[in-house]
Amino acid sequence: MQKQIEYTEILVGLRKIIRAINLESKQIQKEHGISIPQLLCLNYLKNQPEYKSTSKELKAYMNLNASTISGIVGRLEKKGYLARVPVKEDKRVSSILLTGLGLKIIDQIPPLMHDKLTHKLQQLPASKLNDIQGAISLLIEFMGTESLDASPVIMVQDPSDPI
Repeated sequence: MQKQIEYTEILVGLRKIIRAINLESKQIQKEHGISIPQLLCLNYLKNQPEYKSTSKELKAYMNLNASTISGIVGRLEKKGYLARVPVKEDKRVSSILLTGLGLKIIDQIPPLMHDKLTHKLQQLPASKLNDIQGAISLLIEFMGTESLDASPVIMVQDPSDPI
């Protein structure tokens, strides 16, 4: 006979996930002086041809508004991890380039839970993924959070925070 799961176990499980993400974020900030959204921005650039992107592409990838992306890019530029370079064809547009210093900081930071989770999810059969998606959708509905914007990457802090 299967043990019936109590709702408090589900709440505790969710809390463990949130706490683990928060602890990871604080640890990376403390040890490397970089926030998770900043790291995700650098990782995105690392995976682009010529380590280059536009603000518009970053905005689409991170699912954040333009002013938030601008703040993240500005803070990374001040640290020397990336540079903005005007596009020759249109001086109003800038390319965002990962610098050698930015590449170095990425290599110092261990893989995030986000990366580990992505890898594990990719190994699951479609039926399991559908089960997980259904359960998460149900939780979102129960909590009334359907209308909230969210990035496809896992982070606890508000990316607009000046970190």
